Amino acid sequence: MLQDRNILHDAKPQFAVIADQHVADLHLRTLLGALPAGVRAFTFPPGETSKSLPATMGLYDQLAAGRFERSGVIIAFGGGVAGDLAGFIAATWQRGVRFVQVPTTLLAAVDASVGGKTGVNLSAGKNLVGAFHQPIAVIIDTDFLTTLPDRDFRAGLAETVKQAAIRDPGFLVWHEAHAELLAARHPETIETLISRNCALKAEIVALDERESGLRAILNYGHTIGHALEHLLEYELRHGECVALGMLVENEIAARRGELSRVEADRIRALLSRLGLPLQLPRPVAATEVTAACRTDKKVRDQAINFVLLHAIGQPWQTADVTDAEIAAAMAVVQP
Repeated sequence: MLQDRNILHDAKPQFAVIADQHVADLHLRTLLGALPAGVRAFTFPPGETSKSLPATMGLYDQLAAGRFERSGVIIAFGGGVAGDLAGFIAATWQRGVRFVQVPTTLLAAVDASVGGKTGVNLSAGKNLVGAFHQPIAVIIDTDFLTTLPDRDFRAGLAETVKQAAIRDPGFLVWHEAHAELLAARHPETIETLISRNCALKAEIVALDERESGLRAILNYGHTIGHALEHLLEYELRHGECVALGMLVENEIAARRGELSRVEADRIRALLSRLGLPLQLPRPVAATEVTAACRTDKKVRDQAINFVLLHAIGQPWQTADVTDAEIAAAMAVVQP
């Protein structure tokens, strides 16, 4: 996995692997077998609740006890939580050390591992504390996906639909043509999916690393999605909330006459074919959703920023969506 990377030819850098315990139990021995002897691994309990400042402090203490130096390399091993948490630690340990992303989930492979966003959650909301810190390498081994539960695999597909919807109409057509192969986890189809997604996201990030303009289109589905994720206390997977967020945000655009009902229904049908949820597990008050949106890091001048679609491949940003519009649109995902 890492043998041909230049970092191995440095003056014997320290390596530290940060992984959630579930991934470590399944795959840590494989990863360590590809690394120099003596690499230390630090684990944390799996789940979004571990992406916190207390967990960060505990890992800082372990790095300090191990005398981990500024010349070292941190390896983020796992899903999006591991990538965000380990990446944030790498961005802040001794004012920044190098790190490598080794994603083990589809969601992390196609989204979280590419782009350099790192962060942790607060009680007020998701990813409110973080830093931009680019990995020196992203190494994707699809063999790790074989142990991924079906629900988590399907959740990752929401981000690939998002990428296609905002940037590449032809890629959305490809999703529709390969939906059954994707749902069946056909190996060659999954490799193509990951490769095309990484290329799309890397292109956007290269043009706007710190989300001052173009990169914000990647937030399609995320304004509502992050609010639902927080309000449901992470009962749903991130990708599941993004799928629901796309449905609500498409409804806002359709009610405004910006997005045709045909294209909104097209995205809904594709999400359904891929096994993603179309409804919330329980009702969520629209007033709670708007309140949660206002604590999100995408808020500017107290206005909630949305990415909506004019059409497939034609996103636009707006900050004038009203509470009434959000409340009306939420009806499409209420049980």
